[in-house]
Amino acid sequence: MKWQKKGLLFNPSEHKLLHNCNEFAQSPQTLVFKDFVRIYFSTRKRDAANGKYLSYIAFADFDKNFSKVLATSVKDVIALGELGTFDEHGIFPINILKHEGKITAYTCGWSRRTAVSVETSTGYAVSEDDGQTFIKVGNGPVLTSSLHEPMLVGDSFVKYYEGMYHMWYIFGQRWLTATNNEPPARVYKIAHATSTDGINWQKNEGNAIIQDHLNADECQALPTVTKIANRYHMYFCYRYATDFRTNPERGYRLGYAWSDDLINWTRDDKNAGIKYSENGWDSKMQCYPHIFNCDDKVYLLYNGNEFGKHGFGIAELLSDENESN
Repeated sequence: MKWQKKGLLFNPSEHKLLHNCNEFAQSPQTLVFKDFVRIYFSTRKRDAANGKYLSYIAFADFDKNFSKVLATSVKDVIALGELGTFDEHGIFPINILKHEGKITAYTCGWSRRTAVSVETSTGYAVSEDDGQTFIKVGNGPVLTSSLHEPMLVGDSFVKYYEGMYHMWYIFGQRWLTATNNEPPARVYKIAHATSTDGINWQKNEGNAIIQDHLNADECQALPTVTKIANRYHMYFCYRYATDFRTNPERGYRLGYAWSDDLINWTRDDKNAGIKYSENGWDSKMQCYPHIFNCDDKVYLLYNGNEFGKHGFGIAELLSDENESN
């Protein structure tokens, strides 16, 4: 896997977005049309009531050369949840699936907690206007905490392979006790679920499918999967559980794994084909990857420094076998 970086693609401070958001374009995710590519992302605004952030979904439409922004969303793509629901305080990220002419979304909704900062679950929504807006099927999640996955279920990425819906997602194993220097820190891993209808999911409870590279407290986030030739490829991001916000040695970087059966994955970070830049927007962090195919080319979107505060960039796969789905 070898990637040619194309640089920073979208900086939210240079565009007018809903709710006057001008910082953060996190977790870019695509919907490819005949003449353009729509890239969804999560942006933020401060809640006037308490000064804390709320996360909203927006999008930007690009030409297929990714040289020009054609439009940005001017209204809410999907509403935040009602009082007390799992997505009351934000949606981050959103994953779009177009299958058999239907456009659906899997959302990572989050709500604030008292003892710890957040809890998350996966929601489900449908679009009737070519992905400009999405309507939730219900106020609750389709995937959430359970007996052996007790917290922080989210970051769901869905593909349809071999007559089945496949979801790769994260689940929380535990929260680490707060210290004098750190608030409670979460530890989460990547897991896999299957479905026949895209709504009712069968999980392999508590089974982390990606081997730890750093230590047992490694945090793994935002899996994205594609098929090239006869092999499945996964990118994700990973970091240390603590001291990761401003320390580049402990912050997010991109990880890579491959599989021949969608179940068993071999981690192979040394062949990920993409690293920090020497300087610039992705020199201290790389996170929240998304692989997609456009006009027989394979691209990778990802965020850089400060968790995507300054936007997202793009890279193109350089390979003789670059036909993916």
